[in-house]
This record gives sequence, structure tokens and C-alpha cells, in this order.
Amino acid sequence: MAFKTIEDIDVNGKCVLMRVDFNVPMSPSNTVADSFRIKQALPSIRSVIARGGRLVLMSHLGRPDGSGYVSKFSLKPIATELASLLGDSAPDGVFFPSEDCIDAQAAEAVASLKDGQIVLLENLRFHVGEMEDDATFASKLAAYGDIYCNDAFGACHRAHASVYGTPMGMQEDPRVAGLLVSEEIRYLREALNAPEHPFVAVIGGAKVSHKIGALKNLIGKVDSLLVGGAMAYTIMQVMGTNIGSSLVEHDKLSQAEEIIHLVDSSSTDLVLPIDHVCGRELSHESPVMVSQGEVPNGWMGLDIGPATTARFTDVVRHAKKVVWNGPLGAFETPPFDVGTRQLAVAMASCTESGGITVVGGGDTAAAVELAGVSSRMSHVSTGGGASLKLLEGGDLIGLQPLEQA
Repeated sequence: MAFKTIEDIDVNGKCVLMRVDFNVPMSPSNTVADSFRIKQALPSIRSVIARGGRLVLMSHLGRPDGSGYVSKFSLKPIATELASLLGDSAPDGVFFPSEDCIDAQAAEAVASLKDGQIVLLENLRFHVGEMEDDATFASKLAAYGDIYCNDAFGACHRAHASVYGTPMGMQEDPRVAGLLVSEEIRYLREALNAPEHPFVAVIGGAKVSHKIGALKNLIGKVDSLLVGGAMAYTIMQVMGTNIGSSLVEHDKLSQAEEIIHLVDSSSTDLVLPIDHVCGRELSHESPVMVSQGEVPNGWMGLDIGPATTARFTDVVRHAKKVVWNGPLGAFETPPFDVGTRQLAVAMASCTESGGITVVGGGDTAAAVELAGVSSRMSHVSTGGGASLKLLEGGDLIGLQPLEQA
């Protein structure tokens, strides 16, 4: 399914209400610490203002409780960062009208916009109506725009007012995807629907329960399923492997057993760790050892070992398409970051050999950024939860109101 995009619509003299995902990491001094998501929205933003459109941007930041303004969650620093990134392409900068996205000042700022100008509204989640998809709140947002554009892939799996209720209330107006959302859908859906072979999925992270849907959907579609991270130990315990003090979801053992049975009746090769980088605890100061096969009692498996790393990276380098969601160890805590970093480098090599490499958002995107190879991937997703939903074969509620091409 393809959607109309912002570039399919004449925006000249029109006001475009664009949902973006500016939920970015902030520094202790309340400045933008990582502008990756903001940069990913720039093509859609530039497309509107370059063609004479007026642009109203809306986003959330963090998790305020919806009871009103909280300074640490204000989008004002993001307005400054966005203006800097746009430079001369937005000569009037980015207007930031008030501490409330739907008050009289915000409405006046939108009404006063001239062609080629931009307003960034304050944090949507200062209103509980955003998270509850409240019809009144959604209608106030909808009144700002002649055209609705969703370029917030990271929020597309949430039934929030700005993502669902607002476009649903704009049935007489164009409702389109932004360029980022269009690209995300293309890479993630095509990864499953039209894969080249060998097709490889790398699934990591802490909990098998978070990835059970993706694992079920990938089995039978991928040639190799490489499983690492703490979630591997839940599966390995079901298989009778001693995993020491490693993290295990004891209430999800039946789900892990189901995964094993599905693999056994499919053509997919399940590849689990064969050695482990172990620590007594998760800290920089912990003693470290490499264990073959099993994890000794009193030790925790905190990263894949060198033999597993060699096997995983070899499979990835020879793949035609790779989808990766979830780190393979505690990558934020050296020395338990090596396996994840090495896989990121192997993914980059795969891309440079002509393969397609798709990286899920969240921790996985952070991992390839830390490894310094994010620019060498075919696509790095901006949305961890949304990308996982697509890997599960599910639909994104934020796409339902949009017009199909």
C-alpha cells in the first residue's frame, strides 16, 4: 500500500498541518543532544516552504502528564535547533508562539503566517487530550490546517489526537504522508513483502516478550534468524542450556518454546549465541570472562562472544537484505558493547556490497550511531515501536486516515 505524499499536493498559499517526531534526547542544560529525528524531517519541511506553503509543525517531547506546561519538556529549544538546521531555507526562522498549542496566541500566530513561514506549536502532551485522542482537542488542531501531513513515523503506532483524531476530522482536506514516513514504509514493508535472498533478520534486546510478534512473523520469511541480547537466554533456557544468572523471562518460557517449534517446522535457520561475554554484574567494574556454550553459575551473559560475533557478522556480510531490531548486548556499558558494534560494521559492509540494510529505531539506531556507521546503512528508522509493529506484520493506526496513492 502506497500513500500520497506531501509532494503530490499543491501547497502554494495553503497551510500545512504537519505532525513531526521531535521527541529527541535533551542535554542537562536543556539543549538538543541528538538532532537525528529533526534532520530526518527536514526534506518534508523544506518541500512545503520552498513551494510557497505555510507550515504548522506539531510534536510531543518526553512524557509530561498532560496537566499543563512543564519547562523541561518545552519544544522551545527545538525551535532554535530547527531554525539553525534550516538556515537560509527558512529566512524568517521558526516562530514559537506560546506555552500552549491551542491557546489564542498559538491560533493568532497560525492565522498570521505568510507563505514560506513556519510555526512550531508547544508540546502536544501538555494536554491530556492528545494521549486520549480527545475529539475537542483534535478539532482545535485540525482548524489550523488546509492540508494534513503525517511525517512522525515514531508516533504512527499510537492512537493519539494529532496522529489519528485530527486527520480523521479533516476528511474534506488532503491527508498525506511526509517523505520520511513514505520512506520508512517503503523500506520496512518491502523488507518483508519483497525480500531478496539471502534474507536475514537480527533480533536482540532484553525481552523476548517484546519481540514475540516479530519473531513469529519473520519465521518462514527469513533464511536466517540471528537472536542475541538478553532475550536469547529465555530461549536457551527452554532448550536446556545453563545460562547462569543471565536475564530470563520465566513467565514467557512457553512463548519461547513456541518459537522453537515454529522454527523447527520452517525453512528458517535459528542462530543463537555459542559463546558469551560474561560479567558478575552489569557495570564497568565487573570482572569479565568469555564462556563457551553455557554461562557458568554466578555469571551473567552480557554480550555475544567472539565466536558468535564471527558467525553473525559472516551471515550478515553475505546477505542481500538484513533487518536488525535490538542490540546484542549491554552496548551502553563497555566492554559489553563489542558484539553490537561489530554487527553494525558488518551491516555497513553488507550495504557497500550491494545489500539492503534496514535498522530499527530506538536502541538499535543509537547503537549504529555510536559505532559511527549510521550513514552507511540503507535505512535507519526513526521509530522503534512503529518499526517493530511493521515487523510483526501489523498495521499502523496513524496511516489509516491517510489517502492512498
